[in-house]
Amino acid sequence: MIYMFKVGVIGDKDSVLAFKALGVHVFTVSEGDEARKMVDTLARTNYGVIFITEQIASLIPDTVERYDKEIIPAVILIPSNQGTLDIGIRRINENVEKAVGSNIL
Repeated sequence: MIYMFKVGVIGDKDSVLAFKALGVHVFTVSEGDEARKMVDTLARTNYGVIFITEQIASLIPDTVERYDKEIIPAVILIPSNQGTLDIGIRRINENVEKAVGSNIL
């Protein structure tokens, strides 16, 4: 059986609008509460990958952490148009270290 998952991106309008051109479903939010609800909704509705801007993710760390324990959806933090908070790269480093046993990056 083949599963087809969707890809979505959550963030402020200026940061995520360009993803539309790539065929990614775009969801604009500005507050933590609406971001949390959006992540939970996408997770329940067949989204396999959810990109979230670091600025929005910093408002909902508990929700992001909850999905770290799940295989699907993959929640991936990306910089916004305002720049990076280095949260996303730190998470990648931690996951690589967990998988390999040391930080090879």
